[in-house]
Amino acid sequence: MSAPWVGAGLLVLPVVYAALMLRLRQAWAALPTVAPIESAPSAGAGAFADAAGPLFSVLIAARNEAHNIPNLLRDLARQQLPPGRFEVLIADDYSTDDTARLVAEAASHSSFSLRLIMLREEPGAGTGKKAALQAALYRARAPWVVCTDADCRFGPDWLGSYAAVVTTDTAARFISGPVLLTGPATGWQQLMGLEFAGLVGVGAAGIGWHRPTMCNGANLAYERTAFAAVRGFAGNEHLASGDDEFLLHKLHAAFPGSIRFLKSPAAVVSTAAPTTLGALLRQRVRWASKWRHYRHPASQQLAVLVLGANVALFAALLLTFARPVLWPWTLVAWALKLGADAWFLTPVLACLGRRRWRRWLPVLQMLYAPYALATGLLGLRGRYAWKGRQL
Repeated sequence: MSAPWVGAGLLVLPVVYAALMLRLRQAWAALPTVAPIESAPSAGAGAFADAAGPLFSVLIAARNEAHNIPNLLRDLARQQLPPGRFEVLIADDYSTDDTARLVAEAASHSSFSLRLIMLREEPGAGTGKKAALQAALYRARAPWVVCTDADCRFGPDWLGSYAAVVTTDTAARFISGPVLLTGPATGWQQLMGLEFAGLVGVGAAGIGWHRPTMCNGANLAYERTAFAAVRGFAGNEHLASGDDEFLLHKLHAAFPGSIRFLKSPAAVVSTAAPTTLGALLRQRVRWASKWRHYRHPASQQLAVLVLGANVALFAALLLTFARPVLWPWTLVAWALKLGADAWFLTPVLACLGRRRWRRWLPVLQMLYAPYALATGLLGLRGRYAWKGRQL
């Protein structure tokens, strides 16, 4: 086959990918930036003056998180939302450390309503994150549920940002929030953070485009009545992962136009990046294990296009070494892909406060194709270790 035809073939997926990134950038730009509700002293005379009971039930599943619980509780105590407007329920998932003891001690003198739920004391509750969240939800009192993880950190306006949405947007049923990977400022951590920021940005833009595909359970909220209407985790309760995206897809199908993204620096939740390659692969394999259970065409199409574009670039590079005449085509393909990624990620990274991570794009591009293929194939096996359990 002649070089022009081969070269043109190398450009197909990068061109389609670049067009998608342009559309997603437009969708991100169209998302409204949310300002948190006013601080506690003035909020009492505003939106919450006539409200009775909590507005939010914060649900947190915890397993062996004694090291992180003190920071989590401090962040919750610093929330600007009045303490009477939220409650916190921490469900202990058979921890073998001091997680439960620390929560129980904190509950005795907490400035906000804090309750410990022991999963081992719940008849027939099972194990795992979904079981823990379901047990906590059973005791929740508020109309809205906010979920995060026990190893996460957030600022004082986190819940106030959610309050700004639920008190003004009566059509909202599910809200996805931004998540940032943190850690030592090494190249390794920044590469992981950049890749994760791309997932956050694509998920947010998909919501803005009314084609939601992904979100993260470390920062989301949903209306309890909507959760009940779609039967919650029913249908995927046997899967350890997917407490977030399966619910997103079900609510989008049942309540079109009700999904929101909380675009606000004040709403960012941070979580520590995996410290080793093995930990990263275990995390990503856990996420990939749910892909084969998707029944959501937009998510499947997006995954195929992203993987295809990245593999195409990697294959073009290898092919060019065998046929140097293809170098111009390969350079154009790489320029298209990297340019599209930089264009899309710039405002996303600005929202997360990590604009400097863009310089790692070429390195990430080199590594992404083999990494994505490896995690995808391992995820198809459906077996992995997580939190000391073989799943």
